[in-house]
Amino acid sequence: MLRNRVSKLAAATASGALLMAAAACGGSDETTTTGASADASSAPAASQVKVGLAYDIGGRGDGSFNDAAAAGLDKAESELKVEKKELEATQGETDAQKEERLRLLASGGYNPVIAVGFAYSGSVAKVAKEFPDVKFAIVDDDAAKGDNITNLMFAEEQGSFLVGAAAALKSEKGNVGFVGGVDVPLIHKFEAGFEAGAKAVKPDIKIQSKYLTQPPDFGGFGDPAKGKTAAQGMYDAGADVVYQAAGGSGAGVFEAAKAANAMAIGVDSDQAALPAYADFKDVIITSMIKKVDVAVFDFLKNYTTGTVKSGPSVYDLKAGGVDYSTTGGKIDDIKSKIDEYKQKIINGEITVPTS
Repeated sequence: MLRNRVSKLAAATASGALLMAAAACGGSDETTTTGASADASSAPAASQVKVGLAYDIGGRGDGSFNDAAAAGLDKAESELKVEKKELEATQGETDAQKEERLRLLASGGYNPVIAVGFAYSGSVAKVAKEFPDVKFAIVDDDAAKGDNITNLMFAEEQGSFLVGAAAALKSEKGNVGFVGGVDVPLIHKFEAGFEAGAKAVKPDIKIQSKYLTQPPDFGGFGDPAKGKTAAQGMYDAGADVVYQAAGGSGAGVFEAAKAANAMAIGVDSDQAALPAYADFKDVIITSMIKKVDVAVFDFLKNYTTGTVKSGPSVYDLKAGGVDYSTTGGKIDDIKSKIDEYKQKIINGEITVPTS
């Protein structure tokens, strides 16, 4: 399984290189939004819109974060009739390579351009200045600022609180784990929410934590072998539930859970329902759903109607931007308790920490 996913990643990298070469040859859920006023220019006809999307490590097919963005793009292609071009990221690439990927899209007539992941922050800020007439969106980053930049943000800590509560309610050993892909502030939000949710249920619960890589190495989002090793260590140390916020590395966490006859929690998409994880659906008790697809589609729909706003658009529990899954029925017995926490967060009775 691990070899297959590594092979897939290599294939995606090669595909990205071909797409980049081709480009060089010319080849709703409600949201809570803050930002500048909508663009006053006339809306383009949807059939004339050419969307460029630059993926994070793992790309389309990662069964997680990138796939959620791809789903939003596919919906826009189907319902809004936009054209699309997708470019893949490569392991260990530099900021200069990210910038060139965005330039290829912007100079190739693609407008708007969407960057998937905070790793594009500096690149989007730089390239957006070079192409002031192109609208850019970046997922998971609010540091890149500009009149033509929309920041698609999520309250990951809120959704993570809910699956943390689920982990504690399901744990028989009072011992759970968290595997983060890369040790960065964004993933700290997942960990902080998970810990708060687990401790809300069992204040004395033991929580193990492990990050797979440290920046500037972002390979922790695409290394299932490292995910498996980290989770194995946690299960061996007594954990019976492990939550992963590790992108493609999450496949390794699921493998470890299956081998240990233990439980795991997915992230970003309803991973128990995905064909890519069919072999692990029995160990995935729930997933923290982060609706990147909704944010991407909303942005593109707003672009086609001339109502795109610059600045952050925040997708939280109240806006339906994050949630938890119930596929497989493994948490049906505790759903009412989780929903109580959910409502308290929405009502403001619980404020979930972000770090």
